[in-house]
Amino acid sequence: MGKVAIGAAVVCGIAVAAAAAVVVHRKTKKSGRWVKAMEILKEFEEKCGTPIPRLKQVADAMIVEMHAGLASEGGSKLKMLISYVDHLPTGREKGLFYALDLGGTNFRVLRVQLGGKGRGIVNQQFEEVSIPPSLMTGSSDALFDYIAAELAKFVAQEGSDFKQSPGRQRELGFTFSFPVMQSSIASGTLLRWTKGFSIDDMAGQDVVAELAKAMERQGLDMRIAALVNDTVGTLAGGRYNNNDIDASVILGTGSNAAYVERAHAIPKWHGLLPKSGEMVINMEWGNFRSSHLPLSDYDHALDTESLNPGEQIYEKVIAGMYLGEIVRRVLCRMAEEAAFFGATVPPKLEEPFILGTSIMSAMHQDTSPDLKVVASNLKDILEISNTSLKMRKVIVELCNIVATRGARLSAAGVLGVLKKMGRDTIKGGEKQKTVIAMDGGLYEHYTEYRECLENTLNELVGEEVSRTIEIEHSNDGSGIGAALLAASHSQYLETDES
Repeated sequence: MGKVAIGAAVVCGIAVAAAAAVVVHRKTKKSGRWVKAMEILKEFEEKCGTPIPRLKQVADAMIVEMHAGLASEGGSKLKMLISYVDHLPTGREKGLFYALDLGGTNFRVLRVQLGGKGRGIVNQQFEEVSIPPSLMTGSSDALFDYIAAELAKFVAQEGSDFKQSPGRQRELGFTFSFPVMQSSIASGTLLRWTKGFSIDDMAGQDVVAELAKAMERQGLDMRIAALVNDTVGTLAGGRYNNNDIDASVILGTGSNAAYVERAHAIPKWHGLLPKSGEMVINMEWGNFRSSHLPLSDYDHALDTESLNPGEQIYEKVIAGMYLGEIVRRVLCRMAEEAAFFGATVPPKLEEPFILGTSIMSAMHQDTSPDLKVVASNLKDILEISNTSLKMRKVIVELCNIVATRGARLSAAGVLGVLKKMGRDTIKGGEKQKTVIAMDGGLYEHYTEYRECLENTLNELVGEEVSRTIEIEHSNDGSGIGAALLAASHSQYLETDES
């Protein structure tokens, strides 16, 4: 063999070896990236741990805060607001009533015809309207004018199958699902915005007066009979149909709970004790915080960058507005530090809140063998294509970690409320039954979350007590509940019941 040929063979051999080395290097690099991605996931999973002893600590911390919030205004991160609802609907209410339900990025207007004792809700109709994002951070007049105009349109479409008694003013229950300090059944000042709203000129204003002025500007003659928090509305709607309902929980964009408290157990209540001896308390439990809550760096960063840093910490780990965003933040770190989606971070992945919880739940609950729902959502929402099945499985696991933590912490909150009401144990000889009304899109549509919550609650209270506790889906409790509370606080009530 000549020198040239030998030289060529050597060069060729070096080239092959170099190519092989590149392949090995690529594989090593790839496997190194995968190891790093798995480290990030594992570390996050450990931070999100919710063993039963920890959940019991969360429930006990919740009770301590409940007592403090009932003792004095500002005594706790839990506001424990007095709702001024001391008599819930009975089923005897009669007539046509309206409700306006403002609780998040949509609001609803509805009307119900109540038939009185034994007849219940004879007819109902509702419409849902989206709020333009610009109005969520604009002025109070702009927001309420938009709402009042939609309400006026809805009233104008009242059909002949709805009967308003002659000579009577229409009455409305107003569900306002933000923290409000109520001073009566039909007045209350806004404490602060949550759920992405931030309208500076509204803080400290009476929300009923703001709506009433906007209705007047629209020429709409309607009396606001009750200002209702969505959770109190859910409790009222549930009680109308089931006398055993004593508490309600909303799990939707945000989260909250309400329950029936004995009036003499509210030290900060200085008025006359109500005849019923009871008072519905709006907990505003989204603002609960405790050192026992398992929080990760992603949760702290989300909170710091939110519109309300330091507030609504519990809500930020359990509610629909935030779950998908936590998933996005973890994926972002995996993309940055472990090149999970390739050499560059997908630009869409860097957009806050692009990954809604509805997308997260669709991916989490994907039962197709090749996880095609995960693939299509990554492609359509985040513009990430060519993902491997292995990667998609990791994303499903990440969704599972976030949803499981949220659902189990929600169950711990429910345990706290049950304990405060003395319903977490069986009392000798008593036939005991406690029903909790639940509502909200997260609870209704995210099956994995709902089932995890219910299983965890059973685990927390034990088999015997779990047989006395029921969770009932109170569909549209906040809207119908507001109409029912307008009916039970109607200016014509005595005429109706006489």
